[in-house]
Amino acid sequence: MSLFEVNESEKFDGISLIVPVYNEALSIAPFCDRVMKVLAGVCNFEIVFVNDGSRDDTERTIESIMQGDMPFPVTLVSLSRNFGKEAALASGMQHARGNAVIPMDVDLQDPPELIPEMIEKWNAGAKIVNARRIDRSEDGFFKRTSAKIFYYIYNTMTEYPIPQNVGDYRLLDRVVIESILTIGERSRFNKGIFNWVGYETSEVTFSRPHRDIGSSKWSCWKLIKLALDGIFTSSTLPLRVWTYIGLTMGCLSVIYGLVILFTTLIFGRDVPGYASTVLLILTFGALNMFALGVMGEYIGRIYEEVRQRPLYIIRSISRTR
Repeated sequence: MSLFEVNESEKFDGISLIVPVYNEALSIAPFCDRVMKVLAGVCNFEIVFVNDGSRDDTERTIESIMQGDMPFPVTLVSLSRNFGKEAALASGMQHARGNAVIPMDVDLQDPPELIPEMIEKWNAGAKIVNARRIDRSEDGFFKRTSAKIFYYIYNTMTEYPIPQNVGDYRLLDRVVIESILTIGERSRFNKGIFNWVGYETSEVTFSRPHRDIGSSKWSCWKLIKLALDGIFTSSTLPLRVWTYIGLTMGCLSVIYGLVILFTTLIFGRDVPGYASTVLLILTFGALNMFALGVMGEYIGRIYEEVRQRPLYIIRSISRTR
């Protein structure tokens, strides 16, 4: 059975913007104003806010906006705690009603001005329209460098590479969303899932703007965890590579043993030295520990899947119109 049940609520003839928020009270109003200015007269749209366990006034801010005279529908999905952006996006996709869905950040670093161009390419037949960042100078050096390393490692290891510098900001046709909702994984890497489902894909480009309000909620540890989830949920190469390493080490051990045998028979040899023994022990010990660590990463994710816990828990849902 799928982790999700496809949302059968009343369909919305327009675009659904999925906006996960976590402690973003100051960004809500500027985001709504900017979106309204860009999309007014362009298309029908709704905003699906997913409150991912915020501890500030984010939820109350959204509720106050919903109580006002908004010219577009707003849905607020409040999770019972902070489940992370991947789970929040999955929740938003389940409750979005539009003919197409656009996940985006509330900090306006995903510029709404790209949406009309996305819609044009969608109307031309593309089922997925990616927004690729051609200039990431506003990101810090560590984030840019780590992103390059991640894309290289991921695309080298996986059978289904993801486009570089494309985040969650993209347009997904309803048929794509319905396909994604049938995927029951709990350790989720949405960028990999978006690419895995296939369908006709197009692209728009943009330069990533500066964030004027608030600060990023992505710590170094969260980025590392996301990268590990992406690699270990999308590829089994880290497991299979140890077969090749083991075969290589076995061949080298046989060759080394033959060398020791012949040199001992021909030249004689004293008791093996302490340094070489310790070196071999440390080398193979480190390889064994690393291999166990890789297997542990996979076993941990298998454990999460077997427990069958929900990806997220919804505390409340409210919707205008």
